[in-house]
Amino acid sequence: MDNVDLSVLRQVHTWQAAGQRVVLGTVTRTWGSAPRPIGSLVAVRGDGQIAGSVSGGCIEDDLIARVRAGALAIEAPQVVRYGVGAEEAARFGLPCGGTMELVFEPVVERSRVAELLERLTRGERVQRVLSLASGQVQLLPPTGGDALRLDAEHLVTTHGPSYRLLVIGAGQLTHYLATMARALDYEVIVCDPREEYADSGSAPGVKLVRTMPDDTVIELKPDGHTAVVALTHDPKLDDLALMEALRSEAFYVGAIGSRVNQAKRRSRLKEHFGLTDAQLDRLHGPVGLKNGARTPPEIAVSILAELTAVRYGVAVGASGGEPGAGEGCVV
Repeated sequence: MDNVDLSVLRQVHTWQAAGQRVVLGTVTRTWGSAPRPIGSLVAVRGDGQIAGSVSGGCIEDDLIARVRAGALAIEAPQVVRYGVGAEEAARFGLPCGGTMELVFEPVVERSRVAELLERLTRGERVQRVLSLASGQVQLLPPTGGDALRLDAEHLVTTHGPSYRLLVIGAGQLTHYLATMARALDYEVIVCDPREEYADSGSAPGVKLVRTMPDDTVIELKPDGHTAVVALTHDPKLDDLALMEALRSEAFYVGAIGSRVNQAKRRSRLKEHFGLTDAQLDRLHGPVGLKNGARTPPEIAVSILAELTAVRYGVAVGASGGEPGAGEGCVV
């Protein structure tokens, strides 16, 4: 499973390798309401085939026509705006008054798409600097924030996971959670020091570490772009890691287990490790949205659904729900 950027870049690489002419577009600015966020990618092949999207389809139709006519980004990058006025906004499927700006570039060897794709597949974060004059690309380590930057000379974009997910405990559920999280553009780290789980929970692009979970959390230094989820059911592994995570700036901390076990965990964390009620209130447990999940893939979906809601500040129903068949896992 690929995230959106990887899917588009994979298709671009396939087309380029086959000798096809390809134009890559990046949304660089929006004004008013716009269908797609800044940084979204779209690619158009010389015969009009398209990958990715920047609107509901109207802008894509115009891009296809431009590419077929040989009128879009043939020699060097160029900036194109859509929907400057209400009439154009309606024509291109933008809400009235909305405006979208894109940078289009011809994909050639100096675009370094293959190298970028290889590094993203390894789970790396990469800053891509495109010269608007020459189309030359530099691939650099990320610096500063993730914000896209466009000036008269360069387009700077940051690719790769901007959020991190640390999962305590390997196993079947972790495998599904890690795989789905990678598709949602998370850098995923699985921590499990137990030898019997040495080969469990692995997934492409996922890092497995063998250190003790609390040491791993301390080394990771969770920030506001980090989530920590404990899945072992073993207090010797979970509790100390949760203690460190709840004292950190992690935007999400969750733990598997029934409501009864969650109450016991809260009591241990408060009595033995001195966590405050405010810190304990940050703990999502039972972990995940209550959607009736029973199988490991379903439980992974419920965890990521709750994590996504918290990430975007969307209020969802309180954890708990009525006891059911999944009581031993999520609820």
